[in-house]
Amino acid sequence: MNRTGKLLTGLGLAGGVIALALGFRRDRPAREVESRRSGAPSRFVTVNGVRTHYRDQGQGPVLVLLHGSNASLHTWDGWVDALSSHYRVITMDVPGQGTTGPDPWNRYTHDDEVAWLDALVRQLGLERFTLGGNSMGGGISWRYALHHPKKVERLILVDAYGLRRDEKLPIYLRLYKVPGVRHVVRWYTPRFMVRRAVAATYGDPRRITEETVDLYEDILLREGNREATWRRLAIDEDDSLEERLREIQVPTLILWGSRDEWILPNYAEKFHANIPDSRLVVFEGLGHVPMEEDPTTTVAVVQDFLRDTAPAHTGRLTSAYAQRQLDP
Repeated sequence: MNRTGKLLTGLGLAGGVIALALGFRRDRPAREVESRRSGAPSRFVTVNGVRTHYRDQGQGPVLVLLHGSNASLHTWDGWVDALSSHYRVITMDVPGQGTTGPDPWNRYTHDDEVAWLDALVRQLGLERFTLGGNSMGGGISWRYALHHPKKVERLILVDAYGLRRDEKLPIYLRLYKVPGVRHVVRWYTPRFMVRRAVAATYGDPRRITEETVDLYEDILLREGNREATWRRLAIDEDDSLEERLREIQVPTLILWGSRDEWILPNYAEKFHANIPDSRLVVFEGLGHVPMEEDPTTTVAVVQDFLRDTAPAHTGRLTSAYAQRQLDP
């Protein structure tokens, strides 16, 4: 290799090292992130030893909503705006995420999450409510419905997690399961990677704003959250509870984005086939977080579902919104 070639190679390696170094990010102080992301009407309550960030808005029948992995209660803002005039809507940051921050005892198993949710609703004095969740939050929701059937009045699953997967997790999540590598990933989170992860959850990435990326970056870098992420994702658990889905007897609304690349739409069909009183709506063009990407369209279907209180009504929900009915 001539001198010019060696120089270019050296510059390339140096540039790579610099780029890698710039991608390593320090944690942001909890108080700093909290001051930006936990303004009114936010509240905090200690649940099973975890100082938990939540919001309790509106009056009427109670609706409890759980966000997905590495998201926050802000993912439901559009729904809350539309629903809180007729419902009491409670949203929260799950332990290890948002401004709740990590669990001091690293309790992140499915049973731990269900126990934490039950402790929260008991502290809030909730006896019976509609429970909904997106992705990870959907997984907590249907498990909670199995463990506490008398408390759940209705169930809303939005691109829900928790069924046995036929394909591998996205590479970004698989890295958290690799010893050694996961400790590097814990610190290496450049902004472009945050943006790419958010874009992968939208059916149309053009909908993503800089404010959205700022929010996801803020809550990811909140001190302790990246550590909690690898601890949570490194847990391998038995998924056999899905064999009990038929025990869920409450009206269940299953919402899915047709362009969900994280949890493919075929899992929506599996939920629908196994939950007896379920209705399935697939939104054309939306991704893994349809309630965040297009709150107006998605919440309209939810409002129809909540108004329909007759337990004998089963089958697929029909309406005039931008959606696809999945008929046999």
